[in-house]
Amino acid sequence: MQSQPSQAVDVFPDTERRGIYRAIYSRRDIRNFLSDPIPAPVLGRIINAAHHGPSVGFMQPWDFILISDPAVRGQVKELFERERQAAACFFDEPRRSQYLSLKLEGIMESPINLCITCDPTRAEEVLGRNAIRETDVYSTCCAVQNLWLAARAEGIGVGWVSVLKLPQLRQVLGIPHHVLPVAYLCLGYPTEFPDKPLLETAGWRER
Repeated sequence: MQSQPSQAVDVFPDTERRGIYRAIYSRRDIRNFLSDPIPAPVLGRIINAAHHGPSVGFMQPWDFILISDPAVRGQVKELFERERQAAACFFDEPRRSQYLSLKLEGIMESPINLCITCDPTRAEEVLGRNAIRETDVYSTCCAVQNLWLAARAEGIGVGWVSVLKLPQLRQVLGIPHHVLPVAYLCLGYPTEFPDKPLLETAGWRER
């Protein structure tokens, strides 16, 4: 193994480096959750980590909507089921049946649902956004990644529910029309952290 260059600054100790890489490599899209609640201090640390994600021009365009009301989550689950059935039409058999057999959400099982949004009007002028307007969305995705890795370090599973139509999701959650829902996430203690991504294990796709 090569030694660190003499000019390297603030390199993490071996144990800390291993922890970061472990979180990256063992992060999974979780669909099966235990009913145990997430302690408030743990949830606070995870969301605080998301707030420290990098953002172009330090715009920090994200907001976090915590959804614990079963009635609201039930409405989101209905949106998901409707879109899941509609999306099945894009696949031929046997792919269609395989798609419908996959568990793609844990909306009602997970103790917390979290919608991370992007507000492009957070700042009128943003350094670095003139040429690439979508950097606000890209920055929000960095916050999602921070949250996911922090959650993994805390033993919390995260599942991204992407089978949703954004206009209907906006309506259910009362999100203003100019604000973009970037990620709808399910959070909770998982039944397990699988060794491989679930879609790889199911034979849907390989890395």
